[in-house]
Formats: sequence, structure tokens, C-alpha cells
Amino acid sequence: MNSLMIKALLFAVVLIIGTVAVVKSMNIDLSDPINLITMIGAIAIAVLTAGVSTKYIGQMKTDRATGELVDEKWDHIGEYKNELPSGWAYSFLGTIIWAIWYFLAGYPLGAYSQIGEYNEEVLAYNAKFDEMHKNADEATLKQMGESIFLVQCAPCHGETGDGLSGKAQNFGARMSKDQVLDVIAKGSNQLGYPMGAMPGGMAQGADAEAIAEYVAGGMQGTQPASFGTCAGCHGADGKGNGGQAPNIAGYDDALITHVLQNGKKGMIGGMPSFKGRMTPVQEKALSAYIGTLK
Repeated sequence: MNSLMIKALLFAVVLIIGTVAVVKSMNIDLSDPINLITMIGAIAIAVLTAGVSTKYIGQMKTDRATGELVDEKWDHIGEYKNELPSGWAYSFLGTIIWAIWYFLAGYPLGAYSQIGEYNEEVLAYNAKFDEMHKNADEATLKQMGESIFLVQCAPCHGETGDGLSGKAQNFGARMSKDQVLDVIAKGSNQLGYPMGAMPGGMAQGADAEAIAEYVAGGMQGTQPASFGTCAGCHGADGKGNGGQAPNIAGYDDALITHVLQNGKKGMIGGMPSFKGRMTPVQEKALSAYIGTLK
């Protein structure tokens, strides 16, 4: 037995002892088939690492490349037409077979998992939370909404909802003139309202300017004639025709819910969808709090 093999065996022994020590320190139950398979796999990796290292390091010292070279040479480096080593081929095939077994039998999708148990507990708690607060009064909803806002929304919109000096949506104002003009020019198709996508270029030039000033000004004063194009979907009052289109006159529950469910593009990047991360009661509470940010 040469010195290289002795070193490899010692390395494998150290890996196995280290693995066993970690398992004991963490009080892992090896009667669990998954834990046992993992333990066997760790030991197998240690042994295979030692064996493969010994074999190929030894070959590197003594073997010389032989065989027929391919005609093409890249960067003056020749390649042989040798067949794939059988050890590599069988290892690759074995990995595929093991993966199929692991997926279908070793740890099938319907089996128990800690993540699955956690998700079930979260869903059960959320259902209990919604049932507890389904008839919450306005004061409770606003207090709850403030907590949600400070954790989920304030990093981009600011603690007071001012949009961090215009970098994100300012909840103190419905939309700025520039934002309205941007939507008119580019359209919008991300909030999932029943009336579907708003195409870009619905108004241009002076007409677009008049609409943007009117909407950004809180829809006060004389309504420009060009707003008739908008009223077809948003309604003459801009409130969205009973939820068929976005409310451009103010923040209502439907608008907040659609944004939370679908996300929204903003000046500092895309706001991600919060679908599944908030319960209906939490969405309602957040909407109630945002309504106070005047």
C-alpha cells in the first residue's frame, strides 16, 4: 500500500468520523429512512472520494495520453477521439436511476416534509386570524394596516407613504402628472381588471396634457373633453365602473387588492406580487390604513 492510498484512506476515515460526530451532536434520528439514507450517502461520498482520488491521482503520475486526435484544433490544443471512461458513464447512469427512485419512492412529493407541515400550520393560522378579525372595526383595521405597511411597504414608499421623495408611489396624492402621462403613453396591462389591458397612446399632445393635469389635480374643476376617452372604462367619476377598471380618483379596496395580487412597475423597479403572503383581512386592513395617508 503506497503513501497516496494511506493518505486517501485516512482522509475518508476523518470524513466519516466527522459525519458521525455531527449526527450525534444534532441528535438526528437515524430510524427515519430519509435521515438514514442521507447518512449512508455521506459515508458513500467519503469512500468514493478517497477511492476516485487515489485512482486518478495515481494515473496522473504514470499514464500517458494515447489515441487518435481529431482533425480540428482549437488554440493549438488537440483532443482525442477516446470513448468516455466506463466509470464516468456508469456513474452518470447510476445518478439518473437514483434520482428517479428518489423522486418516486425515496421521497415522493406527497410524503411528509417539515416545509409542508409549516405551510399547513401557516394556512391554518391565517384562516383562524381571518375568522377572528372578519368583523373588525375601522380603528382595528387601520391599526393592523399600519403594522403591515411599516413592515412590507415602508422600505420603498417611506414610513409616511410619501414615496421617498418621488422615487415610489406617493400615497398622499393619487398620481402625479408625469405618472399619468406615462400611463397614457405606454398603457397598462398588469393589474388584472375585468376590462383588460389599457392600450398606449389613447391620447396625445394637448389632450394628454389636459387629462394628466385633471387626474393629478384630484379630478377637481372642469373636466376636459378628452377625458371622455378615459371615462369609457374608468367611468365619468374615475372610480372604475364598479371594479371593472382601476379607480383613478382615489385608493379603494379593489385597487389595493389588485396591486397586491399582481405587483406593479414603479420608478425604482418592479413591485413584486404579494399573492399568498397576505390574507383578505390583511389586504383590507392595509387598504384602510393607506386611505389615511392624505
